[in-house]
Amino acid sequence: MGFSGRWTLWILCVCFSALECAALRVTMRESSLEVVRGDFVVLPCSFFTSSPLSRLNIIWTLAPLSSPETPMQVIVYDHGQVIEDPSLIGRVGFTGIPWTADIILNDTRVSDAGVYRCMVNNPPETADPGIGELELGVLAPPSLPMCQWDGDIDVGGSVTLFCTVTEGVPTPEIHWDKLNPEEISLPINMEGDFLGSVQIVNVSSQTSGLYRCSATNLLGTENCYVNLSVYSPPDSSSGILQAMLLTLSMSLLLLALLVLILWLHRTGQDGCWREGKEEEECYNEIPYTPSLMKRSFV
Repeated sequence: MGFSGRWTLWILCVCFSALECAALRVTMRESSLEVVRGDFVVLPCSFFTSSPLSRLNIIWTLAPLSSPETPMQVIVYDHGQVIEDPSLIGRVGFTGIPWTADIILNDTRVSDAGVYRCMVNNPPETADPGIGELELGVLAPPSLPMCQWDGDIDVGGSVTLFCTVTEGVPTPEIHWDKLNPEEISLPINMEGDFLGSVQIVNVSSQTSGLYRCSATNLLGTENCYVNLSVYSPPDSSSGILQAMLLTLSMSLLLLALLVLILWLHRTGQDGCWREGKEEEECYNEIPYTPSLMKRSFV
């Protein structure tokens, strides 16, 4: 290869290098983020361009976890104008436009979780366009569980306890415990992620008591309670015994009342006898004098 050929090859390499450097590049500084519901989070998206920013175009989209096949537009920057999705007005915005494509998301909700894509175009630079992607997880404590029971609370019947939670990220763990007379953990049947039940068969008086359902994840615990009272029909032998005791008590009460009446009657007779004796003695003690006798014959 002659000198002119080598020179041509060098020029071509420089041109290709320049074109490569001129191509738009998008960089995501994080591949995944987590935020607690209600807090704010910054979604980072950086880009490099060597062209003026007068025709810069940035689009953020979200593929929600609930429906990843139907992405929604979050916010757009196009020729100096910012357009927010109506459902996110006041909660989303750019932080350093036009130098970066970072956005801030305020008052986060569980529905904000999903895969976010940052797409940048800046004509005339070539790009695919440049796309960056990150996954956002929104953590939430368990919602207040709802406790219910169903079944037959007569002795020998069966009862099922239900505990339902509507929300929690990560998915809450559900536990059932009997609290009195001592705390006992009960085996639980999970029906999906948010419903836990316990079945109690052949219930007895010992089944009565307070039961607690706990829903727990790394952000906290919520509880609900069920108070069971098992109905026990009265025992016939104990009923007879109670009747006998009642009859005996009434008999003793009547006997005591009779004794009291006799005692009061006897006490009254003794009082009258003493009074009559005292009057007789007083009559016998009247003095007998001649003057009194003389006056009586006049």
